Amino acid sequence: MSEIKIFRVKGEIHKPDYRMKFSKDIRALKQEDAVERAFTDIGGQHNVKRFHLKVTSVEEIKIEDVKNPIVRMLSEG
Repeated sequence: MSEIKIFRVKGEIHKPDYRMKFSKDIRALKQEDAVERAFTDIGGQHNVKRFHLKVTSVEEIKIEDVKNPIVRMLSEG
């Protein structure tokens, strides 16, 4: 069975009238799954299409570095 990892996905939203940077901690099996989840979450929250989102970095992080308390709680068991 695969181990669930924690990824930090960073990027930018580029709409004509709206620009914003984002950073999101996501639990996923693979890096690609984390990026997909970030697109889904941010697109739904900000009503942004995928072509307006640009991912600048994806990195695996330790539990101690997690900022989101829900992700931390789920990861610690």
